[in-house]
Amino acid sequence: MSAVRAVVTGGSGFIGGHLVDRLLARGDEVTVFDAGPPSPYRPAGDTRYVQGDIRDPAALGSAIAPGVDVVYHLAAVVGVDQYLARPLDVIDINFSGTRNVLELAARAGARVVVASTSEVFGKNPVVPWPEDGDRVLGPTSVDRWTYSSAKALAEHLTYAFGRQHGLDTTIVRYFNAYGPGQRPAYILSRNVHRALNGLPVVTYDQGRQTRCFTYVGDAIEGTLLAAAHPEAVGESFNLGTMVETTVADALEMVAKLTGADAPSIAVDTGERLGSAYEDLARRVPDNAKARRILGWEPRTTLQDGLTETIAWARANPWWLALPDSGAL
Repeated sequence: MSAVRAVVTGGSGFIGGHLVDRLLARGDEVTVFDAGPPSPYRPAGDTRYVQGDIRDPAALGSAIAPGVDVVYHLAAVVGVDQYLARPLDVIDINFSGTRNVLELAARAGARVVVASTSEVFGKNPVVPWPEDGDRVLGPTSVDRWTYSSAKALAEHLTYAFGRQHGLDTTIVRYFNAYGPGQRPAYILSRNVHRALNGLPVVTYDQGRQTRCFTYVGDAIEGTLLAAAHPEAVGESFNLGTMVETTVADALEMVAKLTGADAPSIAVDTGERLGSAYEDLARRVPDNAKARRILGWEPRTTLQDGLTETIAWARANPWWLALPDSGAL
């Protein structure tokens, strides 16, 4: 049996990098398309690397060409710091880039798995959220909602290409993915980074909000199952644990596992960011569909995932030397 020929857009990123590692480990032929150069800290293996802007169809076309079997589309601009600093890029890259990927995949006859996000549900107060749950958003004047809206439009494009052009597509929505190598700009990665650098952890809005933290290895497993399962074509799947954890409890676990003893810093996002940002009280997936169709379930507890993440961070001083890129 010949190797699967796969393209991973955003393959130098956090989730994309882990996905590339898994694809190579099972013998796939992998092409990475990314805006930046390959990371000097990640072994390239047998990966073909194409550097370019995903908004440039010519550059992207050198990666997504006839003969490709599956495209994993993970390229995006993500992170609260990015929503606030680059709202136009958030919209343009997530929307225009996705259209380019879908058009080229349709010409190549490749299957496409599009990575989306729990953010598409916005602030819908009725949890857990099924895949067809309502979207509840704030005003368009608030940059906080650019990522949610752009990713939702990318999902509309994905469904439309499937229905109008017969393209085999699947959408996977990640819920608070974390793990080794994540940029220190998110709740867990930033505070692991701070704690191991001897800095106090940062607690936003007293840490009363809850999240369903999903280890990156579990998210990758769900992504691979979605790409392989025939019943996944034309569907979307929530890839996230349903175990709710308050941010305060998660940060207490970070402090305990890292041995941090500096007092935490409390930040009121309303005072610091004003109307530019709005936090969510709860973010909980209904993952029954992924369990039923894909046979997927998250298996990594938060404690085990954090233990792995912290051990990796201690073994990679280059990551600890990165700047703290949190929004506050």
